[in-house]
Amino acid sequence: MRFTLTASNPQAHHLRVTLELERPDPAGQVLALPAWTPGSYMVRDFARHVIELHARCNGEPLSVTKLDKQTWRCEPCAGPLQVDWTVYANDRSVRAAAIDGDGGFCNGSSVFLRPLGLPDGPFELVLPPTGGGDWRVATAMEPVAVDDAGFGTYRAADYEELIDHPLRLGRFTRHAFTAAGVPHEVVLSGAPRLDADRLCTDLARMCESHVELFGELPVRRYLFIMNLVGSGFGGLEHRASTVLDVARASLPQPGDVADRDDYRDLLGLCSHEYFHLWHIKRIRPAAFVPYALAAESYTTLLWAFEGMTSYYDDLGLLRAGLLPVDAWLERVARTLTRVHRGPGQRRQSVTESSFDAWTRFYKQDENAPNAIVSYYAKGALVALALDLLLRRDTAGGCSLDDLMRALWQRHGRPGVGVPEDGIEQLAMELSGLDLGGFFEQALRSTGALELEPLLQAFGIRPLLESAEPTAQYSPQLAAAVREQDGLPSLAQLLEGGAAQRAGLAVGDRVVAVDGIHLPAREFPQRLARLPAAEPLPVHVLRDDRLLERRLQLDPPAVDRWRLELVTDCDPETAERRAQWLGGAA
Repeated sequence: MRFTLTASNPQAHHLRVTLELERPDPAGQVLALPAWTPGSYMVRDFARHVIELHARCNGEPLSVTKLDKQTWRCEPCAGPLQVDWTVYANDRSVRAAAIDGDGGFCNGSSVFLRPLGLPDGPFELVLPPTGGGDWRVATAMEPVAVDDAGFGTYRAADYEELIDHPLRLGRFTRHAFTAAGVPHEVVLSGAPRLDADRLCTDLARMCESHVELFGELPVRRYLFIMNLVGSGFGGLEHRASTVLDVARASLPQPGDVADRDDYRDLLGLCSHEYFHLWHIKRIRPAAFVPYALAAESYTTLLWAFEGMTSYYDDLGLLRAGLLPVDAWLERVARTLTRVHRGPGQRRQSVTESSFDAWTRFYKQDENAPNAIVSYYAKGALVALALDLLLRRDTAGGCSLDDLMRALWQRHGRPGVGVPEDGIEQLAMELSGLDLGGFFEQALRSTGALELEPLLQAFGIRPLLESAEPTAQYSPQLAAAVREQDGLPSLAQLLEGGAAQRAGLAVGDRVVAVDGIHLPAREFPQRLARLPAAEPLPVHVLRDDRLLERRLQLDPPAVDRWRLELVTDCDPETAERRAQWLGGAA
């Protein structure tokens, strides 16, 4: 079974795909395109971008019937069967495909129709030379016969592997490094000047930190594909690569200071996706073995697969010496604050958040903070709490590191899916502790995690403080603010806060408070100077109406966490902390 992919008309954003089958299903070959892509839990209906599809049997035209939004059936054919389709590729996210005159990117689940009713592979993918002679190919797929630019034939053992090796086509720069004895490469499209040596050195240290945790690296090569954008941040994991949206300004430049936050964010994103190489690409929920890509596939375990990964992404940087302990504590405190501020944590448990990812987490609206809790953020806090609890109550005999290694040995290496209660049961087996109460409270209740005593047991002092206003958030108003038409516009209102009590609504544009216009760029800071608990007139534009309301601002909210390293803790606590954080502590 052979696929051929060509950029048939890059200026029109057209990718042309041909599938050749020597022995199609004699009852009529059925072809289907996934509705979603692994790692991004929302139905995206990729088939809507298939703009034409034709079939031929022994060179003669063959009729094709569309069965549903993403499935086609060819009339019976003894073979060989050739099916051609065109995909409109202008989605520049990491989840789909895009092509233009400068090159493009292809995530296979959005492009390759799967032949149903036949043995699952092997598949060949042919990439004919294109792009006028200066285009190249970057992919982690196994090459069979390719030229120096990477055009030619590749091989995938099955359909899941075929769609799990994204492709970068066009003009780009490449930078190579070795981690744990394995070749790694960074591919950047549209790259400015950068300190490539520093980027590769830092990535190698991060990669080796994660390899050390799991004890082995299950790939023969690994590829970081960086799509450079003016502003953006995100990534999608694959079995031997990752695709990242990276802001150009976050890349290291020659002579840069070592502690730029945006560069640390970039390293953290790379760390997150690299950790997924083990934890979700190979250690997977049983519900994802195999992936069922025609419709939603539900699991309550995203708190573990994304939350634990979110815990380890910055911890991996800390252990690699790329993040000082005070900066790491600041990032943990940010996550604590984010979860603490959201009323949604009192409405939705982290397992419910995992299960409802398809319709709620990935489809957030202005009410999201009041209705949902992030399985990334709260899941990371659950991972932190579980790690500290295991370490404290087993006197250092068991930790989350041990749990991750056991998950790898029992589920990742043999390819056995993790049952919905598998992580809980394994944690109790390894530690010998009865953790039923902890998991019930942490995973299935909407109560706050009891992190303070756990942190204190490791010489970390948690402090709750009043939050300062920022350009996007007013704590006294309990609202998120953005600029619209030069005016402060209310983007989100926290339930029970001053803005909601005053009868303000999402989308209201604030003209004046207490008779004074507050410019959008200064709105939260200027608002913070006004008296609390005193009714003030506020004028807002709602659509084309000017409304007046009475606004009673709240006192400054005590809703920001700060974590301090206790420098004079007792020797036992200091040793416990050193075993957890290593030399960084």
